[in-house]
Amino acid sequence: MTASTNRAATGAAMDSIIPRRRHKPAVLISVAVLVLMAGGYLAWRWLPHGLQVPASEVRIATVEKGLFIDDVTVRAKAEPLNSVLLDSVEMGRVEEVAATDGALVGKGQLLFRLSNPQRNLDLLARQTEIAQQISNLSILRVGDEASRIDHQRRTADLEFALSQRQKQYARDVKLASQGFISAVQLEESNDSLAQQRHLLAQEQASNEAEFKVRSKALAQLDGAIRGLNSGLALVNATVEALAVRAPVAGRLTGFRLQVGETVKTDQHIGRIDHPTLFKLSAQLDEFYLNRVTIGRHGAISQAGKNYPVDISAIYPQIKDGRFTVEMVFTQGQPEAMSPGQSLDAHITLGEPGKAILLPNGAFVNDSGGSWVFVVGRDGRSVERRVTRTGRRSNGQIEILSGLAAGEKVIVSSYASFGKAERLQLSQ
Repeated sequence: MTASTNRAATGAAMDSIIPRRRHKPAVLISVAVLVLMAGGYLAWRWLPHGLQVPASEVRIATVEKGLFIDDVTVRAKAEPLNSVLLDSVEMGRVEEVAATDGALVGKGQLLFRLSNPQRNLDLLARQTEIAQQISNLSILRVGDEASRIDHQRRTADLEFALSQRQKQYARDVKLASQGFISAVQLEESNDSLAQQRHLLAQEQASNEAEFKVRSKALAQLDGAIRGLNSGLALVNATVEALAVRAPVAGRLTGFRLQVGETVKTDQHIGRIDHPTLFKLSAQLDEFYLNRVTIGRHGAISQAGKNYPVDISAIYPQIKDGRFTVEMVFTQGQPEAMSPGQSLDAHITLGEPGKAILLPNGAFVNDSGGSWVFVVGRDGRSVERRVTRTGRRSNGQIEILSGLAAGEKVIVSSYASFGKAERLQLSQ
C-alpha cells in the first residue's frame, strides 16, 4: 500500500472557508438607535415642560375679532356737593353744646360755646389801654385849644399895637414935615413901628410852628387809638369766636363734642354738608390717567333710570396704582341718595371701533399687558409671548400685536407663576 492510501480519511479536503457576515450588528445598532429616539420623543412628548399648573386653577379665554366698547365702569361713592369744614380757631373748655351730629342747622345757629379766661383778661386789658389813650388825647386836645386861644389873644394885642404904631408914625411924618418934631424923633418912631411888625411876625411864626407840632401829635395819638381799636375789635372777635356758630346752612356731620372737653386751636370739629345735592367720587386705574379729561360724559343707573354725569375734577396723585375723579350730575340726580352710597358709573372714553379683543382679566395687573401666556394647540403646553395692547375697558382689552384671532390665552392672575417662561397644564 502506498503512503496516500495509508492516510486516514479526514474530510478536510471537502471543507471551504465561508466569509463572516458583518452587516447584522450595524442593523441592530441602527434599530436600537431608532427605538431610543422614538422613546426619547415619546418621553419628551409626555414628560412635563415648564412649571406644572393645574388646568382647573387658570382661566383661559380666546382672542376674538369684535367691537371695542371704549368705556369704563367704576364703583362711585356719593358725597355732598358742597362741604364746609369746622375747625376751632380758639382753644378752650366746652361749656355748652347746642347742636347734635346729623342735625340740619341754619346759618348763624349756635353750635357750641367755649370758655377761655385768658381771652377775657386780654379784652379787659385792651379796653383799659384804649381808655387811657383816649384820656391822653382829651388832655392833649384841651391843651391845644388853650394854647390856640392864648396865641389868638397875643396876636390880637400885637396887631392892635402895630395899628397904633402905624397911626403914630403917620402923625410923626406929618409933624416932621411941618418942622414940629426933629428927624431923630421921626427915626425913633419908625424904629418902633418896625419893632412892632417884627414882634407880630414872630408871634405868627411861633403860632404856626406850634400848630404843626400839636397837629402831628394829635394825628399820631389818633392813629394809636385807631390801632388800639383794631386790636380791641380783634380781641372782641376772639371772645365772640368762643361761641361757635354755623357758617352756612346744611347738615352737621362728624360732630362729637361733649361738655367739659378741651378744644385745641385748629382742631377738626366736624363739617356742614349740603343736605340735598351730591357729587360722585371714584377711583380709576392709573392706566386711564392720560385718557380721562374734565368734561368726559358718563351715566349712572338707578331704579331703571339713567342719570347723566360729567367729570368735574381729576386728582392725578397715584396711590396704590389708582387715582381719583369727581363727577357731577348734569340733568338731575336720583331722589333717594345719602352720603357714602355706592353706585356704578359708566364713563365714556371714546367711540366704539373694530379691534382684536381679549377679555380683561387679572393678568393685566401682573404683566401690564406687555406679555401673556399663550396656550398651545395641544391644550397643555403654554409659552410666554410679548404683546402690545391698546385701549382697555372693564371687560375688554384691545390687542395691537402679538396675538391672532382664535388663539387661547390665560387671563387669570400670573402672580403664582413667578418668572417662568413656560407652563404645562395638567388635568
